[in-house]
Amino acid sequence: MDGHSARSWRTRALMLTALIASAASWPGTVLPADNDQANLEHRVKAAFLYKIAGYVEWPSSSFPRPDTPLTIGVVAADPLAAELSQVVTNRTANNRPITVKRLKGGEPLDGIHVLFVGRAANAQLPNLVSKTQQRSILVVTESDGALAYGSAINFILSEGRVRFEISLESARKSGVKLSSRLLAVAEQVYSGTP
Repeated sequence: MDGHSARSWRTRALMLTALIASAASWPGTVLPADNDQANLEHRVKAAFLYKIAGYVEWPSSSFPRPDTPLTIGVVAADPLAAELSQVVTNRTANNRPITVKRLKGGEPLDGIHVLFVGRAANAQLPNLVSKTQQRSILVVTESDGALAYGSAINFILSEGRVRFEISLESARKSGVKLSSRLLAVAEQVYSGTP
């Protein structure tokens, strides 16, 4: 790696770490115990979803055209979908525009690259995961034990802050590669099923 590439990599790594640290430490991020907590939690998770998308590599077949947008599907988490739609406005990930699509249970996953499954859809998680692994879709969740059902990234609350854990096995089964820079800022990384 030449000096410019090393500096560029360090700069991007520092930017990711700073965004995640800032998202996790916004004023009031030690989450209050009322409605403000839920709103802040949605904002932090939306920021994480946006940044995480930039540190994932999909097979080239996932994007039929050079201008195909990266699409984040959201199931059972409308407030988070609304927040995420605001976060990604006029932004890109891996040089692609980002779109957000709210999905209902049973709706096809065509064109989805990241699937966020809210707590209310826990019962649907095994079925959704089986569909995503055939299509190279990164599954992100927010429920205790979700990694055991095939989620690749699961948001957790740790000491009142939003963090995330990763299952490398689930990411591999889905056909996506996670950047080592993303792994470096995870709360916990499991090589197999937790």
